[in-house]
Amino acid sequence: QVQLVESGGGLVQAGGSLRLSCAASGRTFSSLAMGWFRQAPGKEREFVARISWPGGSTRYADSVKGRFTISRDNAKMAVYLQINSLKPEDTAVYYCAASDSTRGSSNPSSYDYWGQGTQVTVSS
Repeated sequence: QVQLVESGGGLVQAGGSLRLSCAASGRTFSSLAMGWFRQAPGKEREFVARISWPGGSTRYADSVKGRFTISRDNAKMAVYLQINSLKPEDTAVYYCAASDSTRGSSNPSSYDYWGQGTQVTVSS
């Protein structure tokens, strides 16, 4: 169906920046809303950001608003997450997700496809 692969995670100091990438492959669809979620050890998976098809509408979790920016390149069928002013509490595995919907959602149950995740670790 749709396969998603994340990249760009790593170890950074507090206050630093990272750019996460998510590329779609396999049998893809032209109208996918995309989202980013994250999960820290012992915690539930939480919503981070989402972007509609074709990309005119975005939404962010309160905890990342003003620091994170989601964007997409529809020609490449890719989505990105620019992360600035990193904090230790941002440490988590970050997952890319795609929905067979143009509107997108903050509910993980609304997403049909998931990547394997990429680790982001922020040191203080």
